[in-house]
Amino acid sequence: MRKIIAGVDEVGRGSLVGPVYAAAVILKKSIDKKKLKDSKKLSKKNREILDVYIKNNSIWAIGSASLKEIEKKNILNASLLAMKRAIKKLIKKPQLVLIDGNKLPKIDNYNLKNIVKGDQKIPEISAASIIAKVSRDRLVHKISKKFKKYLWDKNSGYGTKDHIHAIKKFGITKYHRKTFRPVHNILSLR
Repeated sequence: MRKIIAGVDEVGRGSLVGPVYAAAVILKKSIDKKKLKDSKKLSKKNREILDVYIKNNSIWAIGSASLKEIEKKNILNASLLAMKRAIKKLIKKPQLVLIDGNKLPKIDNYNLKNIVKGDQKIPEISAASIIAKVSRDRLVHKISKKFKKYLWDKNSGYGTKDHIHAIKKFGITKYHRKTFRPVHNILSLR
């Protein structure tokens, strides 16, 4: 019997808006692992295609930490909380959980191992990075319809020149992370 391995990755840590997302994925035997890559190395279209493929060939779950939790706990702890929530939501308990990065969430009775650049090395983590990215991008795209001036549909809330310019010109929204340096610095100048 093969070992049940889950891969976990988060997305949205560097964004200036919204929640941070994490996904936990246990791949089924039916999946072609060669198709899986770090989400950052895929086009939006390919991520969308692979998102459906992965979901149809895995056991998966999404966890998130809210904007309020990010502001209260800091982004690292909020990311770890999102990972913990994703792991706990899996309908099957993995025997080993491989987590992208150099930090592990605190979660009892789970065998956790961190892997630096795991999204580039481990198919389960690559799959988690894709699902987390597509899910979070969909949320940001949805809220971007109310705040078109910030171009979140293009920048996913990250601190691009256009986004920073829009914050300086129009101020912040309820979705902005006020504790993040670029946003905080602009607010302190007002």
